[in-house]
Amino acid sequence: MTEPEDPRAVVGVGPWQGEPPTDPRLDPDLLRDGDARNVVDRYRYWSMEAIVADLDARRHSFHVAIENWQHDLNIGSIVRTANAFLAEAVHIVGRRRWNKRGAMVTDRYQHVIYHEDVAALVQWSRDHSLPIVAVDNLPGAVPVDSAALPPRCILLFGQEGPGLTDAALEAADSHVEIRQFGSTRSINAAAAAAIVMHEWMRQHAAQ
Repeated sequence: MTEPEDPRAVVGVGPWQGEPPTDPRLDPDLLRDGDARNVVDRYRYWSMEAIVADLDARRHSFHVAIENWQHDLNIGSIVRTANAFLAEAVHIVGRRRWNKRGAMVTDRYQHVIYHEDVAALVQWSRDHSLPIVAVDNLPGAVPVDSAALPPRCILLFGQEGPGLTDAALEAADSHVEIRQFGSTRSINAAAAAAIVMHEWMRQHAAQ
């Protein structure tokens, strides 16, 4: 007797069987060749443009911004988490180049906006009436689990190690931190971003 195939080993779906459907959201090439992309089942065979359009109709009202002065490897993971929580957009401040490996191609479905420096991000935030919430464990910061995060805002994260620059901290409208109880000063930047995004979701999108 042969062991049943482990369904976790199967990636995606194979070519469409039978008469091809006429749904305009579906990609003819994927229907013909199969769909092994890293997408949830409801988006199988959908074109990338159709997926983005569907996500755009449901996005949450928070944005995520990351300073990128040292080519931080965490940025890809933060983009991936922003996609998982359906952020409105991700903002990269500083260098345009970043390691996309950790994003696991989710950057194709997530709007990414680039800003030359903090001043440009601040101007964009003011033009769109979005307060900036800086995330760093510094004196005066409010624990994020007891803070009232704005329904519409930009959650701003710094680099792994040095954290946010002075310019970013001064530009922020409020400051939050993550409660920590161990011996290290900070936690991984991608982990911190996931915690804060989840807290925003808990406050505003958990219903």
